[in-house]
Amino acid sequence: MFNSRIIGLGKYLPDNVVTNDDLAKIMDTSNQWIVERTGINERRHIVKGSDDSPSTMAFKASKIALNRAGIKASELDMILFATLSPDLYFPGSGVLLQELLGISTCPSMDIRMQCSGFIYSIATADQFIKSGMYKNILVVGAENHSGGLDMSSRGRAVSVIFGDGAGAAVLTRENDENFGIKSSHLYSEGKYAKELSLIGPSTQRWVPEIMDANDPNDESYFPFMNGQMVFKHAITRFTEVINEGLKFNNWESKDINLLIPHQANLRISQFVQKKFGLSDSQVFNNIMNYGNTTAASIPIALTEAWEKNKIKPGDKIVLAAFGSGFTWGSTMIVW
Repeated sequence: MFNSRIIGLGKYLPDNVVTNDDLAKIMDTSNQWIVERTGINERRHIVKGSDDSPSTMAFKASKIALNRAGIKASELDMILFATLSPDLYFPGSGVLLQELLGISTCPSMDIRMQCSGFIYSIATADQFIKSGMYKNILVVGAENHSGGLDMSSRGRAVSVIFGDGAGAAVLTRENDENFGIKSSHLYSEGKYAKELSLIGPSTQRWVPEIMDANDPNDESYFPFMNGQMVFKHAITRFTEVINEGLKFNNWESKDINLLIPHQANLRISQFVQKKFGLSDSQVFNNIMNYGNTTAASIPIALTEAWEKNKIKPGDKIVLAAFGSGFTWGSTMIVW
């Protein structure tokens, strides 16, 4: 028997920094209003006309991760691409990344689990490796939110939160069962699907149908979020799924060397930190600088924590996410 283990990490953020003061110039908001509600100071947005897209950002992050892992793209057995903002309706961004990496053929799968996408992808990669089917798997999360946000006062409650970026991780077989991915715990509750959603365009509301309506007040183009409901459910589900992972592995909260939660809202992360009695050194947050990058947020944060030497061999690492669906999950790792 063997585990899967992360052996390489990489991240990429667009160059364009958008501060709270920048947003205050185009919508009815302020730095204080945003910081008090989200903890965000700035985020990265793709400039229109640039060559950044979910697949190209994933490519840049993946090259770094592969280099750090010490393997070539040709040695990959599979690509798992987590995103809610693919380059195209179809095909998925995974195959676009495969082509950019210069891989002639390999299975490439998009995983559309929004904020929980990276956790679901890590769990999927872990099972493919543990089954013996594949050895080396590239897992990426990449998002282009800025191209689909309502950057007006009408959309400020959502639009001030989201940023663009990509993070990547290379997983491989680990023969020592004391290290690597120890467990993952995944859930969904579809009755709340529309509480955090993008309704149209979709296969239920075709693009020509919407265009023919030509309604300037049609907000269905833009993301909708029932903020209070999302917050309430997030703090409950984060707590439950982290506790489940701790119990499954016979860990206690004091054993956690680093918790990296999905960077949805700094207030949520702080609530979870307090709930488990964790010190500031036991929790890593970077939403202040990047905003919520959905499926990319955990791999970006994981990469940054590793780059800052906050993760060392043998450390117990907990990853946890909650998001649209509703979906949520946790992954427990011994580094």
